[in-house]
Amino acid sequence: MLSRTIAAYLRRGGLIAYPTESCYGLGCDPDNRTAVLRLLRLKQRPQRKGLILIAASYRQVARYLQPLNDAEQQRLRDGGSQAVTYLMPAHHSAPRWLRGAHDTLAVRLTAHRQAAQLCRGVGSALVSTSANRSGQHPARTYAQCRRLFGRKVWVLPGRVGQRKKPSTIRAWADGRIIRG
Repeated sequence: MLSRTIAAYLRRGGLIAYPTESCYGLGCDPDNRTAVLRLLRLKQRPQRKGLILIAASYRQVARYLQPLNDAEQQRLRDGGSQAVTYLMPAHHSAPRWLRGAHDTLAVRLTAHRQAAQLCRGVGSALVSTSANRSGQHPARTYAQCRRLFGRKVWVLPGRVGQRKKPSTIRAWADGRIIRG
């Protein structure tokens, strides 16, 4: 029941904060341009940088990406279990408000139980950027998110994972580490 309520809220352009592998994530419906732009303003993040999408399965991100064969889909799943975000070739129809100034899209199949459950529950991928203002430390608790965003964001209770650092970001093509 709660998943349907959250899904409807996201479709209407709502912003949420939710636990991920290392911190709270700030997210919204990736197809809602207005919500994404509100999230970027709230975070004070330039659109040109692009955003990360998290999902529970490849199926939830497939339409944003160039097609992957079975071995590549497995590689993406394996990376998610290690909190690796890949910069992947974006499908030509992937929205510019997600990609920023890039022809790639940052994607992670999350292994964080609650974040994956959230994606399954709302039936889609979610924008996932750290819950902070640009340049600040990310929020790691419900209370920190509430203080930071007030009523502008629906903060979901839960626990962040054990990781001390954000996800590793790798280039899909050659595995080069962009952010360690």
